[in-house]
Amino acid sequence: MFLPTTKEEINQLGWDRPDIVLVSGDSYIDSPFIGIAVIGKALTRAGFRVGVIAQPDVQSDHDITRLGEPRLFWGVSGGSVDSMVANYTASGKKRHSDDYTPGGDNNRRPDRAVIVYSNLIRRYFKNTVPIVLGGIEASLRRVTHYDFWSNHLRRPILFDAKATYLLYGMAESSVIELARCLQTGSDPCGLRGLSYIAGSAPDGYLQMPSHEDALAEKRAFIELFHMFYQNNDPLNARGLWQKVGDRVLVQNPPAYYPDQADLDAVYAQGYEREQHPYYAAQGPVKALETIRFAISTHRGCYGECNFCAIAVHEGRTIRWRSEDSILEEARQITAHPAFKGYIQDVGGPTANMYAIECAKKLKLGSCPDRRCLYPEICPALKIDHSRQIALLRKIRAIPGVKKAFVASGIRYDMILNDRQHGRDYLKEIVDFHVSGQLKVAPEHTVGSVLKRMGKPAPYSVLEFKKMYDELNREAGRDQFLTYYLIAAYPGCTDADMRQLREFAGERLHIHPEQVQIFTPTPSTYASLMYYTEMDPFTLEPLFIEKDPARKERQKNIVVDKFETRGHRQ
Repeated sequence: MFLPTTKEEINQLGWDRPDIVLVSGDSYIDSPFIGIAVIGKALTRAGFRVGVIAQPDVQSDHDITRLGEPRLFWGVSGGSVDSMVANYTASGKKRHSDDYTPGGDNNRRPDRAVIVYSNLIRRYFKNTVPIVLGGIEASLRRVTHYDFWSNHLRRPILFDAKATYLLYGMAESSVIELARCLQTGSDPCGLRGLSYIAGSAPDGYLQMPSHEDALAEKRAFIELFHMFYQNNDPLNARGLWQKVGDRVLVQNPPAYYPDQADLDAVYAQGYEREQHPYYAAQGPVKALETIRFAISTHRGCYGECNFCAIAVHEGRTIRWRSEDSILEEARQITAHPAFKGYIQDVGGPTANMYAIECAKKLKLGSCPDRRCLYPEICPALKIDHSRQIALLRKIRAIPGVKKAFVASGIRYDMILNDRQHGRDYLKEIVDFHVSGQLKVAPEHTVGSVLKRMGKPAPYSVLEFKKMYDELNREAGRDQFLTYYLIAAYPGCTDADMRQLREFAGERLHIHPEQVQIFTPTPSTYASLMYYTEMDPFTLEPLFIEKDPARKERQKNIVVDKFETRGHRQ
């Protein structure tokens, strides 16, 4: 069932007005991959009346007033992608397309969408009910953060959006608790997963460096980020506060992760797997092509790559769905009238982390002084792919499923570490779950750059390639590996890119045609490196390539067939 998006739908339901209106930078797709759909259905299941306004016109009141003022609160999200990432390339050029906008033209999502939508609401609804920020754009900008597009530190987003509260992370449980507080008139400021602005700090919370101190001293910003990052696990995090001018940003400890039954319930909410008809009439959205018949098996990632914010937004602990829940979703997919037999992905942030987690972490929370996979895989993490093998076999045995692809990236170091089932898992992928090519993400091959990325040493990708090629020969298949590579990463020089090119040609036997220029995004260690020009763990100076033309040159060193135009220096 779709949530209502028009006054006519509200009237058909017999409502006088919604309890909650959710505003999003994406078109409204009813899918378990779309945050607004998940949050809206969770609130509906809890008994609240929820409406959706997707991609409102920010130049008029035409859209934002369409459902009237909600009774409890407005929920504002920039969408599935940070609006600045959605709108601009790594070189600062405006993107012409948007996979979440009808028709594909990038003409509906404003820059800094969360701020713009909040101001739009206040423009037409004076003294309105609380405005609550959520989604990845707000979540990753909840404290002082480096903003690449303006090239300076911005205040916590609550201050610029002039919103009331912010719910960070995956907020299904905390948004329901907030709605219940507002319904009963009780104070929500003690809720887990909530940030808000106050006049003073709660007792027992840790004080981060102030916004002003972070602006004045880069080492203060490094200290701030360490505290922010290390207090992100619900089992051991402390509450945080930060002075911003004469007020205080308060971040309560994270919401507890859902247990398996709760997570299963999130995916059993009857998603249409379609664009809402009101928005479908404006044109199709390309994103639906990849998520309509895909299955998310788990959340979180303990890879903790320094350029990725998944660990901050979804968490470092894997929470996985039951096998029964996943198989039931697969059966529902086969009943969809548009299904042609192909499940587009079975995975998560990292596909092969399903059902693999550290028992100590599940009990005590993430370790404050070490990572699960870097610099080596922690011996406390017992890697066993057997449950994934069994799951994939059961999915492809479902009547109507011709093929179920594993399109999410995989951690090849985990496969190599699993001496008992790793090769069997990869054989399963090679024989049944690859569409011609498998995605892996070495990102680079030079040790000093990999260290700044938090990625494994290059020998592991060679060992993995050898195993992959052997299995393809045994199966009589001609399938390839696709490598994600990054240029202009903090600490990376032109010489490093030449070494990468040589490694790719001589050891991987490829000539890369696609290399991504590093984009500093909020709330990652890589962006901290980029802004401070220091290694945040050692405080040693780092070379940072900031000139757009030279960033492009780093990329071209790898993708050009010959080094020309002055590349040899």
